[in-house]
Amino acid sequence: MENYDYILETEHVSKNFGNLVVLKDINLQVKKGEVICIIGPSGAGKSTYLRSLNQLEKITSGKIFIKGDLFLHREKDHTVERIEKEKQKALLLEMGMCFQRFNLFPHKTVLENIMLAPIEVKGEKKETVKEEALELLKKVGLADKADAFPNHLSGGQQQRVAIARALAMKPEIMLFDEPTSALDPELVGDVLQVMKDLANEGMTMLVVTHEMGFAKEVANRVLFMADGIIAEEGTPDRIFNHPENPRTKSFLKSVLNV
Repeated sequence: MENYDYILETEHVSKNFGNLVVLKDINLQVKKGEVICIIGPSGAGKSTYLRSLNQLEKITSGKIFIKGDLFLHREKDHTVERIEKEKQKALLLEMGMCFQRFNLFPHKTVLENIMLAPIEVKGEKKETVKEEALELLKKVGLADKADAFPNHLSGGQQQRVAIARALAMKPEIMLFDEPTSALDPELVGDVLQVMKDLANEGMTMLVVTHEMGFAKEVANRVLFMADGIIAEEGTPDRIFNHPENPRTKSFLKSVLNV
């Protein structure tokens, strides 16, 4: 039995860059299998929050729990407590991440890009990894692109390879940082479809997105962030149809043109 209520939890997370306060007292509890979409204006702290979860940014203060374990506790830019190194590494591997930019290795084929981390980081057997990588390519609709190089793919195809690469590590949580914002509009749908399929399979997902239709359709909860805080949160119906915060209202008015 899993002995935790929340697969991911943050308490009083703050982040400063010098005098600039980017995150202020962020509290969030994520249940296993939940899909949470984070929306809000540029500069709201959405990406910084996501990046702080997997240590790409060091939080200034607060606590991060992963699967019930206190992963990290920092106060005033000093680490108060952290989990031991080996467990930290193992928990970080539970989080896959997809960025706006695909960051694929240009000199490796699609298949090699997907196989690299499970072999190098996890020490898995090449034959097994290859089999699983080909399955993942099928899953993201690119079974015929295994031997192609990234620069021969469209942006949407590259992003789907990037998702497959993250999934190859068998994470329990997927973090998506505006995965479609660098894509031409006609390529967005295929990437969102892969993400919808993942959600339907029960993957826990935190998605920073400008795709309001996706958030409405797929999210269990929508967080509206502005000025480094979670200004409002609720079901998609509540946030999109009955927002209470004036900031949420004006943001949605500008993006939905209503």
